[in-house]
Parts: sequence; structure tokens; C-alpha cells
Amino acid sequence: MRILSWNINGIRAIEKKGFLNWLKENSPDILCLQETKAQKDQLPETLQKIDDYHTYYTSAERKGYSGVAILSKHEPDDIHNGLNIPEFDMEGRTQIAVFRDVLLYNVYFPNGKASVERLRYKMDFYTAFLEHIKSSVTGGKKVIFCGDVNTAHKEIDLARPKQNEDTSGFLPIERAWIDTVIASGFIDTFREFVKEGEHYSWWDYKTRARDRNIGWRIDYHFISKNLRPQLKDAFILNNVMGSDHCPVGIKIDI
Repeated sequence: MRILSWNINGIRAIEKKGFLNWLKENSPDILCLQETKAQKDQLPETLQKIDDYHTYYTSAERKGYSGVAILSKHEPDDIHNGLNIPEFDMEGRTQIAVFRDVLLYNVYFPNGKASVERLRYKMDFYTAFLEHIKSSVTGGKKVIFCGDVNTAHKEIDLARPKQNEDTSGFLPIERAWIDTVIASGFIDTFREFVKEGEHYSWWDYKTRARDRNIGWRIDYHFISKNLRPQLKDAFILNNVMGSDHCPVGIKIDI
């Protein structure tokens, strides 16, 4: 099964850039989208019903903000929205698709750059999310979580680590959370296959950073250790345009 994750920075905007043609040509089994920025009733019929896919949208209460979606060729056994924590769920950041004993979490993690308060919100979200997925594994489930984590883990994961040591997205407290995720039994799938640097998933639009590959790797697929034997590949599709992020993906037997 080929699972892709992509922060599209607005689903209505990316549709105008050929998204549906790209989807048909690329044909992932599951596509997890973040930052859809739309309520379902704001979407045209072409995005609500997509050939060969079951479509599931989760929106923020605030219009034009946040939001996630799962497009799946395989109908999930069940699908849940949110973490059952109102202060997080109101921003439409989490979906959980159930495929037998596997839980696929599609998550748009908060950005902490705007203020001290938003950084605190981000860290509180991180803490609650980790407890949720640890509980799922303890309960006998296998877990995949993917999405825009909004943090680069190691110096190898961004082009200019020294210049960004005091920037949210590369703060020690944020990076330490990823350390804790890994220590808790979850695997950064991309680093199972690719050890070298200069592989990024986000580039700043304003500075035309993509032209120079001055980027950050902040989009991930993590899996619980009990899924490692089923993981076949992990990759970044850095040639796919249309957003300030590019898709990231895995091949896995589930």
C-alpha cells in the first residue's frame, strides 16, 4: 500500500493548479492532506466526490483555517475526527482511519511561530497526541501517523540549522519531543532508508527558497515498531509543485 501525506496550503487553491490530474496520475492508495482551509460545504462537487476514492474531510470551526482530509481507495473500517479534546479538535487537526488493527492518524500539528501562547498550544498538543498514540499501541493497535509536524528533528533536517536555533520549528523543546516519540517506540520511516541530508519537504515561498533547496524536513510518516516488518520504503516527492510543501510517502503492507 502506498500512503502519501501532503500539506497542500489550501485545497481550493491547489485544485486550480492541477491537483486532480496529479492525483489520477500518481494514484496513491491513501492520500492524507493537511491545511485544507475549507469547510466541506465550501468545496465543489469535484472535490467532494473523487473517482476511485472515499473522501473524508475534517474542518476547523474557523473558516479558511487548518483542516485535514483523507482520500482512500480502501474504505476504512471506521474513521474518527479529533482527539476528544475540545481545545484541539476545534481547529480540525486530526483524523484517525481504522484499517483492521492499524490506526492511521492524519495530523496537521500546530505552528508555534506566531507567539509564546501558540508555542505553548503546540507543545500541549504534542503531549496530548503522544499520550493518545501510546495508548493505542498499549491497547494492541499498530499505528501510523503522518502529516506536517512543524518541527525539523536534527540538524540534517534543515539547510540552515545554526541560523534557526531560536526559531520555532527547531527549538530544543520541539526537537526533544520527537526524541521522546522515538524513545516511545515510534520510527521515523524516512530515516530508515535515507541517512544523508539535503532532503526537505518545506521551503519558504517568500524567499524563493525552493529554487536553492534551502528547506526543512518537517513532514513525516512515523510508525509503531510493531509495523516495522511491513515497511517497504519511504520517500519524499520533492519534484511535486503546487504548495510550499511537497508530498512525503511510504510503502507498507497493511
